Amino acid sequence: MLLTIDIGNTTIALGAFEGERLAFVRRLPSDRDMDAGACARRLLEQLALENAGPQDLEGAVLCSVVPALTAVVNRAVEQLTGRTPLVVARPEDAGLRIGNYDQSNLGMDRVVDCAAALARWKPPLAVFDMGTATTLSVLDEAGVFQGGMILPGLRLSVDALSARAAQLPPISFEPPAGLIGTDTVSCMQYGALYGAAATVEGIAARLEEQLGSALTVVLTGGLGRHILPLLRRPVEYEPQLQLLGLRAIYLHAQNKQ
Repeated sequence: MLLTIDIGNTTIALGAFEGERLAFVRRLPSDRDMDAGACARRLLEQLALENAGPQDLEGAVLCSVVPALTAVVNRAVEQLTGRTPLVVARPEDAGLRIGNYDQSNLGMDRVVDCAAALARWKPPLAVFDMGTATTLSVLDEAGVFQGGMILPGLRLSVDALSARAAQLPPISFEPPAGLIGTDTVSCMQYGALYGAAATVEGIAARLEEQLGSALTVVLTGGLGRHILPLLRRPVEYEPQLQLLGLRAIYLHAQNKQ
């Protein structure tokens, strides 16, 4: 069993693969106060909930956008398995070619997204990852990463709106009953969801104008499912793109040895 670990700003996603099959996905909060011992215990608890244990793990690979947790999770996996996990720390680790972009501040989550997307779809590609932040990663016809955008995430945006406006309540994301909200809550819900959908559609259309060709839009991230039904253009939706990418990178590294 291969353990893939995606350390995000809000959650740590754990995906276990048995061959090509994603056997299970579990999540932990991205607790920046935990040490390696506490992390190891939490990992062990999550594995036990799936009737699995350290003895079932033949390898592990991780990527992180939270530097404070990278070493912690790395040591925790070593404590549990006695093996050092593969850490995706550079675009080269994923075999990703970079264009004119400052790699010193390129998040490895975007690198993994791109590697996974290239393994499944023909470029050019626009990969939208809707998590705590919404990231856009653009790959040209040659599969070279050109850059993209970083936007406030869907949840972050509405929480900030509720926090800064006294009369606006916290909201949940329910499927819209229409296009026009008829009270404050539905106005906020529809504004957030349709606004996010229009952002994906509008940016993708402008990218196609700039690139001079049609592109494939890939949607992933925990919040992507909320806007998927609202999109008016075809997209490829893969909620576990990060975990699939980590598995592909691990296998690529194993084959190079």
